[in-house]
Amino acid sequence: MTKMQFGVFSVGDVTMDPTTGRTPTEGERIKAMVAIALKAEEVGLDVFATGEHHNPPFVPSSPTTMLGYIAARTERLVLSTATTLITTNDPVKIAEDFAMLQHLADGRVDLMLGRGNTGPVYPWFGQDIRQGIPLAIENYALLHKLWREDVVDWEGRFRTPLQGFTSTPRPLDGVPPFVWHGSIRSPEIAEQAAYYGDGFFANNIFWPKEHFIRLITLYRQRYAHYGHGTPEQAIVGLGGQVFMRKNSQDAVREFRPYFDNAPVYGHGPSLEDFMAETPLTVGSPQQVIDRTLTFREYFGDYQRQLFLMDHAGLPLKTVLEQLDILGEEVVPVLRRELAKDRPAQVPDAPTHASLTAAAATATATATAAAAETSPTV
Repeated sequence: MTKMQFGVFSVGDVTMDPTTGRTPTEGERIKAMVAIALKAEEVGLDVFATGEHHNPPFVPSSPTTMLGYIAARTERLVLSTATTLITTNDPVKIAEDFAMLQHLADGRVDLMLGRGNTGPVYPWFGQDIRQGIPLAIENYALLHKLWREDVVDWEGRFRTPLQGFTSTPRPLDGVPPFVWHGSIRSPEIAEQAAYYGDGFFANNIFWPKEHFIRLITLYRQRYAHYGHGTPEQAIVGLGGQVFMRKNSQDAVREFRPYFDNAPVYGHGPSLEDFMAETPLTVGSPQQVIDRTLTFREYFGDYQRQLFLMDHAGLPLKTVLEQLDILGEEVVPVLRRELAKDRPAQVPDAPTHASLTAAAATATATATAAAAETSPTV
């Protein structure tokens, strides 16, 4: 069966449970995120991804620390970020931190680059939000180079030059972690992902599908333009947001107070309006299956589907119950249905093993070509 990845991502918010009035401590929330990752592997999911935030009410300020701890307690789970702030992190530190994590996790690592949605973070790290797009472009150009060249000479606008610099450790097996460029709204980021032949992750949570159709279509077209393959071979990931109970009425009734008081969209549109206008699905497992299967109609065959499930003050017990439903009743059906009629040329989700094999094939091909063109003695 074609390998498509399913998993969960967390923004790590510390939010009061509106039904009890209790707010977890930061320590409780951090440990809850770990428990969610372990549960994700237990129920057969493929990916756990954590956000990166540097302000209350969020806790995941150090994703590689958390993912390194989870790596030691898991065997199969791909460990990712839901956002690594390419604009305010030093590319050198990103290169070294994720290469280290890659070694510790035996390659079960990738990352999603983004600019985040918290404006004040820029001055906290000495940057200007008005330079967000140029920072993202320049910083990734350097990160890409650091992972692929053993000795780097480099000069740009936003950091001190590098002369004869080697980031350590080097990527595992000489193959950098796979990079997804995450975006909610920026065509420049879709263009960047296409230029490098990297993955594009559309948040697909807060906006109508038409918005993300435009971004993904642009990415696919430009991916082909830069010679990486056909538009259908571009690597696409999608977000999703669900809450499930056996009966849809029970799901709506239980989730409504959390939705109404959520930090992001609480006290705004009604739950019904938000479900109609965005991919949020609150209902039965079958309703989640049906809604998620429509994503392929809109966006084409894709490689990664992540769900947001632990937010808005939902207690850990409830989230773990949601993961049981997701792993036992929803994802097996999605795997089977999304594999049907999937064109053979559509690639599987990238993994360290597949990237290492591709690199070995490319090296062998280049060596053979060089041998054919070299003069004989």
